[in-house]
Amino acid sequence: MLLEKQLILFINIFHSSMRQCLADVFLEKGYNLTPEQFLVMDTLWDEGILTQQQIADITMRDKNSIVKLIDGLEARNLVKRVNNPKDKRQNLIKVTEYSKTVKDAVTAISYEAVQKIINGIPREELESFVRTIARMQKNIDKDSDLEELGRKYPTNPGGAI
Repeated sequence: MLLEKQLILFINIFHSSMRQCLADVFLEKGYNLTPEQFLVMDTLWDEGILTQQQIADITMRDKNSIVKLIDGLEARNLVKRVNNPKDKRQNLIKVTEYSKTVKDAVTAISYEAVQKIINGIPREELESFVRTIARMQKNIDKDSDLEELGRKYPTNPGGAI
């Protein structure tokens, strides 16, 4: 198989498998949460109250998909929309007290799932993989800079992924 075909096939298979693995682990541990919803929650836990547009910018998703994710999170009592006192056209998204109580457990679950996925792969290879994906994304979208995103929103080694 050509390398280019393998790249498309393998990334597609991996993406689907990783999403399913994370969703299964969350559900198995009692949390009805998708990986995308977790990323929104993780962003809010790290950054605090944000607008829907800020969440979209940080997670590099379109605003419509963020609205749907927020709807699901709000239905699960994890976030709450409040009017922005500075701009009535905007909603601010804030975490609920309940979400604060599950933060550590949910974060630990996601960390354990990713550890399972990357088991046996040397850190240098993972770092190279991340840099390569960032470069491929830059080739797709010149305005996209995943490495800068990683520097701007670094992960906490002891907490969120």
